[in-house]
Amino acid sequence: MRLQWKCQDKMRCFRKRSTIPLVVVLITCLLFVNLYIEDGYVLDETKRQLRESALHQLNSERYVHTFKDLTNFSGTINVTYRYLAGSPLPRKKYLTIGLSSVKRKRGNYLMETIKSIFDQSSYEELKEIVVVVHLADFDSEWCESLVQDISRKFAHHIIAGRLLVIQAPEDYYPSLDGLKRNYNDPEDRVRFRSKQNVDYAFLLNFCTNLSDFYMMLEDDVRCSKNFLTAMKKVITSREGSYWVMLEFSKLGYIGKLYHSKDLPRLAHFLLMFYQEMPCDWLLIHFRGLLAQKDVIRFKPSLFQHMGYYSSYKGAENKLKDDDFEEDTFDIPDNPPAILHTNINVFENYDATKAYSSVDEYFWGKAPSTGDFFVIVFYKPTKISKIKIVTGSDDRQNDILHHGALEVGEKLIGTKKGKQCSSYITLGEFRNGNIEVQNVDHKISFDVECVRIVVTAGQKEWLIIRSISLWTTQPTAQ
Repeated sequence: MRLQWKCQDKMRCFRKRSTIPLVVVLITCLLFVNLYIEDGYVLDETKRQLRESALHQLNSERYVHTFKDLTNFSGTINVTYRYLAGSPLPRKKYLTIGLSSVKRKRGNYLMETIKSIFDQSSYEELKEIVVVVHLADFDSEWCESLVQDISRKFAHHIIAGRLLVIQAPEDYYPSLDGLKRNYNDPEDRVRFRSKQNVDYAFLLNFCTNLSDFYMMLEDDVRCSKNFLTAMKKVITSREGSYWVMLEFSKLGYIGKLYHSKDLPRLAHFLLMFYQEMPCDWLLIHFRGLLAQKDVIRFKPSLFQHMGYYSSYKGAENKLKDDDFEEDTFDIPDNPPAILHTNINVFENYDATKAYSSVDEYFWGKAPSTGDFFVIVFYKPTKISKIKIVTGSDDRQNDILHHGALEVGEKLIGTKKGKQCSSYITLGEFRNGNIEVQNVDHKISFDVECVRIVVTAGQKEWLIIRSISLWTTQPTAQ
């Protein structure tokens, strides 16, 4: 007998849960140990006991088929997928975009979402992405009809290996009856969100080896133009820093970016706690378990929710991301660099925060004449534009009242770290800000350092809200 699932895509903004059942705390601790078990922190016998204990917590026949691989959190789950359209190419791509979709009572936005992904990408960007659609509904007529529509509309993308449509068979799903009703959610809502966790887990599991990075989207989203190029700039700027999840939208499961190597662990995690809470809450816990304490979210947002009716009972869902910008915008490159300053830093508002695309800033105590803030690149770089903004909306006097912007070369080692031995001045700050265009035309060398110099002391503290650098793209050969 065909099972008809009533499912929902409804997104939830960040909500902190106040308590969690004791059993979940215990299993979370066990999961944390398993996530790091490969690093040799636990003895073999202890590993065995912990794993047996974890499985005992999940002591039910319905888990055996799906959860048999939980003892190896870095391995994929053994699922035989149905290929409904397309097949993977042997060459790994840069980015996989994953969508999970179910039949809705009102409205269907999947086709528009796929179209937006492809339409907003350049020819060169299309070479680096693969879109995987998981049709997670067991209404075979609906699936067949939708696959036909997708195959007609996006035939050339399927042939090129840029679009795959898959399905995880119903036999692999755990029971969705008798689930725990956490947070006083009604039974059908618990059933919806629990199945949705499994839907995403199977999608993540399939995408593990397709690319270097994986981005989670929903099936009712529109994209900003050249979103991949913007994301690549952000990823490059984060080289050398640790991260688990980067966020390119503040809504639900939209625009969440992961290293593909982390997908098996995330898939196992969603399966292990599938009935405990919604997926977006689980993503926050997973990020914390892998030691990324803070949200790393970039503005402007690259993706926008466009659906009006949720897949859960056709309810209205008008959530919008007010940080979204659809038209092309000029995101800085900010090449990988080391930052340091001799200005007295206030609390944890350190130098790196002025160089990040995240909504944060550097804050230092009153600077003196000759104080500096320097950016040292990992390698010489051609810079086309520099823009620096100081002060903030609520502290408009904490600007750099008197300062100069310099670029340098001839890197040398000093007791205080690497510094450039030769600088030239590009300009003076005006009203706390400076912007210099065509830098590469004004100097005859590749830049190794960018330095802000305080030319007169001030009583006010200093906020450097943003440092934005654009590089000169190499000419194609």
